[in-house]
Amino acid sequence: MIRVAIAAGSPVTRAGLESLVASNPALKLAGSFADLSAVDALRADVVLAAAASGDVPAPAGGFTPAFVLLGGTAAHWTQEALRNGVRALLPETASAGEILSAVEAAGNGLAAVDPADFERLLANAPVHETAAEGESLTPREIEVLRLMAEGAPNKTIAWKLEISEHTVKFHVASILNKLNAGTRTEAVTKGLRRGMILI
Repeated sequence: MIRVAIAAGSPVTRAGLESLVASNPALKLAGSFADLSAVDALRADVVLAAAASGDVPAPAGGFTPAFVLLGGTAAHWTQEALRNGVRALLPETASAGEILSAVEAAGNGLAAVDPADFERLLANAPVHETAAEGESLTPREIEVLRLMAEGAPNKTIAWKLEISEHTVKFHVASILNKLNAGTRTEAVTKGLRRGMILI
């Protein structure tokens, strides 16, 4: 169960997000507040907030929740935001499915970053901040990589694993990052070389 705290200045927005979280049995509402400062003590797994990345406080006390922000744009993605726990920046027009997928992904340690923004972030990151090529994949990522090796598109992977296509995209992005691969083919090749998958 992923514990979610909500922060939004508008009571209407808060009510809508509360209803959205309540609609997903994998999520549990930990609390709902007008601003980010109030959610700090909850130690929720994910903070779903109508806020800009610059409003996210720096980690304190060794605990950093994952932040899913609504109303953000690609221009707000920064290394500092990632370090502070921002895992998704969604437009105000994001669908309910996109929001829920981002929250689930963030709760499972993944980030929802547009591929173009991801490349820009990596290009601007110092070498020590990029993912180590030897970083291990999670069991779910291994499953996704195995299906990628079979040539399955995201839609088929989502159907076979009974997850959403958005979640598949998050897994694929994480796999590419961890394996330091630029394409799906390169990721599969590296996975095969390291014995992560067999075909």
